[in-house]
Amino acid sequence: MKIIATNIAQPTTFIWKDKEVSTGINKKPTDVPIYLGKQDVRGDLVSDRRVHGGEFKACYLFSANQYPYWQNLYPELEWNYGMFGENLTIEGLDEKTLIIGDIYKLGNALVQISQPREPCFKLGHKFANHNVLQQFIEHGFSGTYVKVLNEGEVKTSDVFTLKTAQKDSISIFQLFKLLYAENKNKKHISLILNNDALPEGLKKRLKQFIR
Repeated sequence: MKIIATNIAQPTTFIWKDKEVSTGINKKPTDVPIYLGKQDVRGDLVSDRRVHGGEFKACYLFSANQYPYWQNLYPELEWNYGMFGENLTIEGLDEKTLIIGDIYKLGNALVQISQPREPCFKLGHKFANHNVLQQFIEHGFSGTYVKVLNEGEVKTSDVFTLKTAQKDSISIFQLFKLLYAENKNKKHISLILNNDALPEGLKKRLKQFIR
């Protein structure tokens, strides 16, 4: 897997339900390396730290392989990497093989697979169509957030290499499906409740389904 775009954003605003909302979703490729810190990507806007940034969402990765699918659905949009608000666009990234807790070398940084991206209204605004939220959920390829274990620089052409595999866990694809499933897979929930790569809030959301 190889990084083909490093993306950051400056703050932009739009009106949502009669209120001005700030967002960092409008990321654009940069021609310089980006620095992965333990709370966020240096120089990148995090507009709402209740739902973005922080230990378990320090950096967002999305697969370049998914772009053709979405470009076919929304050919009228102006396309560039960073379209989904990702900091890193990675060739060959596959959520079905990304296991929660896996540790990867990424440029000079060391990161851990943490959780999928759950789409919000800002993605709908970006696509000028709020149907994209349900389409994103149904498609199932969410990209992934990572924890940054060791800070460092990442640039285009760097590779994304597995260093330590997590045992007894599930994939990002499986967790994303689990979050939106009407009937929750209790075995999958049990596998990840003690996984340190997941935030306590997410574990609490899932734990209620196995009582």
